[in-house]
Amino acid sequence: MHPSSCDTFVALPPSTEGPRIIFGKNSDRPCDEVQEVVFFPAKDYSPGQKVECTYIEIEQAAHTHAVVLSRPAWLWGAEMGANEHQVCIGNEAVWGRESVNDEEALLGMDLVRLGLERADSAEKAVDVIVELLDKYGQGGNCMEDECTFTYHNSFLICDRTEAWVLETAGKYWATERVEGGHRNISNQYSITTKIDKEHPGMRDYAREQGWWDGQVDFSFAEVFSFRAKGQIEASGSRYCEGRRLLEKSKGRISAETMMDILRDKESGINMEGMFMTTGSMVSVIPKDSSLPAVHFFTATPDPDRSVFKPFIFVADIKQLKDTCSPCFGEEDPVKKKPRFQSKPNRKHPLFVKHEVVAAIIDSTRERGQRIVQKMRELEKQKLEDMEKYLTTGVEDSTVLVHLFSDTVEEEVKIYNKA
Repeated sequence: MHPSSCDTFVALPPSTEGPRIIFGKNSDRPCDEVQEVVFFPAKDYSPGQKVECTYIEIEQAAHTHAVVLSRPAWLWGAEMGANEHQVCIGNEAVWGRESVNDEEALLGMDLVRLGLERADSAEKAVDVIVELLDKYGQGGNCMEDECTFTYHNSFLICDRTEAWVLETAGKYWATERVEGGHRNISNQYSITTKIDKEHPGMRDYAREQGWWDGQVDFSFAEVFSFRAKGQIEASGSRYCEGRRLLEKSKGRISAETMMDILRDKESGINMEGMFMTTGSMVSVIPKDSSLPAVHFFTATPDPDRSVFKPFIFVADIKQLKDTCSPCFGEEDPVKKKPRFQSKPNRKHPLFVKHEVVAAIIDSTRERGQRIVQKMRELEKQKLEDMEKYLTTGVEDSTVLVHLFSDTVEEEVKIYNKA
């Protein structure tokens, strides 16, 4: 399996249009994989309770926050998501000198969900993830297939005030705090000498391996990558392209800007082929804590022919049934050993509708253009509607309980008329 991964972005003032933080991610996964968008309410647990993650069982927290997640339908964790405290996390696959662990442990995607469920700030999410990494490790097959696909993980985490980049190599890790401007991560190490927190044994380990002489400044990327950071930056990779696109719009980055970046195919950010963009997310997080954040998800492949649909955390939200895949319980081939002996149909209702329309868009130019135009009109209307809440707040939260699901229904109506 050739290294293929996602792209995650964050923009903070002064790079953004107004006092807001904009977060975005494309999830690039096997082209036949279904990504669902699901909601889990906050919940309290008794002492000693356990939680079953994708492969292993760990101790449950006393309280978990409400979360909305975009995730491959076969696993417990998530590629990206947000919680009720407006913490957002996206993860990336990374490879380097440190060997990847094939043994089943926590997936990076499990750590995304655990960070969201257990932390009410970006910095606390960093602490949650590194504590769990130290206690349980990371490892296991990251693809629903007998073919093993494993990697280390990097994370981009933000809240209303700041962002953090967390990059890992086995049990070792380093972080970079981002308090302004913009930052992106892709499938390569990117933290250099600005390290704000780190594994206490990381430098000694690097010296023992002969990767660092202890004399030059310690650069996480140069020490743990297969090749030097300078070579990586010169390679014309998606990481560089993503940074260029952020730089191009600095000072005026908005939700629309981020959606355009995620739709960019020329840069490779909107990936096509055996690995493709199977789900996308954009979040708008006002720095003013009295205002709600809005989290947009596609729940369908290829953002260029998908609709970003809004979600706002309010009381009484129910499961998002039209973007929730079938559940197979203990009969799921992921749960049985040996794993992945078969692959059930995990398509959720919106995925099924979108799959048909995507084929029409690809095969009939004029008809396809009309459909995409209707999709963009719906998205634009929702962006305009959300601006009211982002600037003046929410007076009646009951009108937002079904916001995401209602938008899915409007999207399906467009497909039914296609």
